[in-house]
Amino acid sequence: MNFLDELQRLVAQVERGINQHLPLPDAAPRRLHTAMRYSLEAGGKRLRPVLALATAEALGVSGDGALPAAVALECIHTYSLIHDDLPCMDNDDLRRGRPTAHKAFDEATALLAGDALLTYAFALLANAYADQPNLAHGLIRELATAAGSQRLIGGQMADLLAEKKANATSEELDFIHLNKTAAMIEASLVMGGLVGGAEPSQIATLRTAGRHLGLSFQIIDDILDVTATSHDLGKTAGKDARTGKTTYVTQHGLESARRFAAAHASAARLEIARFPGSVGFLIALIESMAARTK
Repeated sequence: MNFLDELQRLVAQVERGINQHLPLPDAAPRRLHTAMRYSLEAGGKRLRPVLALATAEALGVSGDGALPAAVALECIHTYSLIHDDLPCMDNDDLRRGRPTAHKAFDEATALLAGDALLTYAFALLANAYADQPNLAHGLIRELATAAGSQRLIGGQMADLLAEKKANATSEELDFIHLNKTAAMIEASLVMGGLVGGAEPSQIATLRTAGRHLGLSFQIIDDILDVTATSHDLGKTAGKDARTGKTTYVTQHGLESARRFAAAHASAARLEIARFPGSVGFLIALIESMAARTK
């Protein structure tokens, strides 16, 4: 297996799925659907949908079978970025290397585009898996839980509350990272497993791996905010320090943060190695994520 070729194949499949499953940009109201696609088609790592596709393929299900689930994950992720960038939240001007949605359009359009992507994700799952109601139910429940008030949105709220909080605890920081970031990475592996017909014990393995992988990913994000440039990141670097945000770097220091990230990546790799099927790509993907510089 050539890792980069395989990664490019899966990313290309995600791009095809986005084009296939999203409303056309000229659908009424045109401005809303253009804004949805502006943010969704801006590229990015496509990590979450790739994890879902690769997990399903490891269980012998073709990428096409998992593609609607993968696109739904990317819809939720992109909605969260649109809202995260708004002036009332992080107030950022740059995302994925180009102006954020509220800069390219306006705040109201960006807000509605995020709302539309959020709700569209669940309609997509319900419609695409209508002939498999148990699977549709499982996917919708998993994604709704991951994106809800106790996971993704709750983590975002806790992140905002932790800004400029000098006495934030390690437990508070872990809550933020486990929910704001790790919840959706966990859901990506689990949803791929659900499409692939994974057994409950296998789902538990994927869930544990996703939590470790999500923590590693967010800790590395904290590190890169300090060490990388805005050009490398495709978003504003150094923002965490300027806003007084609590991160693994501010709480533990740069070198300790690197050790934490490596330990969680190693734990995720060990969990995936226990998973049945062809998991070589998933292991290589975890390793590449742990080594990323942007």
